[in-house]
Amino acid sequence: MAPEAIPALLDEIDELLAEPSPTEEPATLARLERTLTDGYAHALSLEAERLRLERRMSELAGELHDGNREQKAEELVQVSRRISRAGDEIDHLRTTLAELRARARVVRAHAS
Repeated sequence: MAPEAIPALLDEIDELLAEPSPTEEPATLARLERTLTDGYAHALSLEAERLRLERRMSELAGELHDGNREQKAEELVQVSRRISRAGDEIDHLRTTLAELRARARVVRAHAS
């Protein structure tokens, strides 16, 4: 899932959370579960990206003594910002997914 897909995913989650109380039909539960699956896949992708960036940051820190310090320091700043953004996105997405998971539990209970 592409990074630019997160706003659309969050919009879909917000839409599902805003829908009326769950005397819902099976199609709604299927949509909730599909959206949860998509959301967790995206969260894992963001976590993998953050891990890759953290490795790159370590590499850059180790290369600072190799010369071209200014360029490497600037890249360190950029990588650090990207790590921070990824962390914020992961936190926001996981919080929103927890709300959606609770909603799915309620819908599932009403479907039983």
